[in-house]
Amino acid sequence: MDDLKGKYLGQIADAGDENALEAIRVAAVGKKGEVALKMRELGKMTPEERQVAGPALNALKDEINSALSAKKAALADAALDERLRTEWLDVTLPTRARRQGAIHPVSQATEELTAIFAELGFSVAEGPWIEDDWYNFDALNIPGHHPARAEMDTFYMHRAEGDNRPPHVLRTHTSPVQIRSMEKQGAPIRIICPGGVYRADYDQTHTPMFHQVEGLAIDKDISMANLKWVLEEFVKAFFEVDDVELRFRASHFPFTEPSAEVDIRCSWDNGQLKIGEGDDWMEILGSGMVHPKVIAAGGIDPEVYQGFAFGIGIDRLAMLKYGIPDLRAFFDSDLRWLRHYGFAALDMPNLHGGLSR
Repeated sequence: MDDLKGKYLGQIADAGDENALEAIRVAAVGKKGEVALKMRELGKMTPEERQVAGPALNALKDEINSALSAKKAALADAALDERLRTEWLDVTLPTRARRQGAIHPVSQATEELTAIFAELGFSVAEGPWIEDDWYNFDALNIPGHHPARAEMDTFYMHRAEGDNRPPHVLRTHTSPVQIRSMEKQGAPIRIICPGGVYRADYDQTHTPMFHQVEGLAIDKDISMANLKWVLEEFVKAFFEVDDVELRFRASHFPFTEPSAEVDIRCSWDNGQLKIGEGDDWMEILGSGMVHPKVIAAGGIDPEVYQGFAFGIGIDRLAMLKYGIPDLRAFFDSDLRWLRHYGFAALDMPNLHGGLSR
């Protein structure tokens, strides 16, 4: 045993890495190691011999294991010291030049319109992007035969066989947030609902996913005149013009009655859009007085309260303000495009100067 002790303690002391240390462990105290083989010989000894050899073998095994643990810790410490010696950084060196980030035009437009409507007394409301068809359609007075409910226009979520829950869709507008907000808050209420929406369409002015902001104001004495004033103030602040002329054209939306599409007076001078002047008109949003059935679906008495609602495409607003010709480029993840149209990372929206390009 003294020979085994001297042999393996010497090998452990000379081991240069953990692989060598593991090989020594297996040879010494592994299942087929020399110490294990010696222990098997105890059965052949007399009781008197076992009383002497058994404790001695156990002590030898414990001593070898202790030496292995100590050597392993020493090797780990040496490796850490070497790593600390080689992986160092001179903090007095000049920093590397780093390209500054940029705000996406859609994010910029969203921040600006949120700030503008906050000045007009509107709070921001949010809701789920996956909706059941009651909130997305039925509560908004959209009948079952309406084209918007067809699978060619709306993304429906897959349902397993036997699932009796209502169909769920990727929301086609942020109007469901209006219903949820009325249910939660009641009346009076004044909110905007910005966020992403989905429709099965793709061309220069449409993408399957885009951004929209809808506004809702409910009270006892709200009229179309209030709607007109709010939209005029918003357009003047967002496009940074002193005066603007809006034209309301009769239209039809299931969730408003009466309904109107809103055009803005503009001109195109050498391909540059100018808001508030000229002889051209451009449609920018849809609006109207909230349908009584929609108010009732939100848990509010339509005999007592009334209000207006409107919806605007945020991507379209960004296109118009910053001169971006193709909506699809918003989602192409082209860094060259973002660097061209982006904003400095610390730019913040404000109602006094704006960030026109």
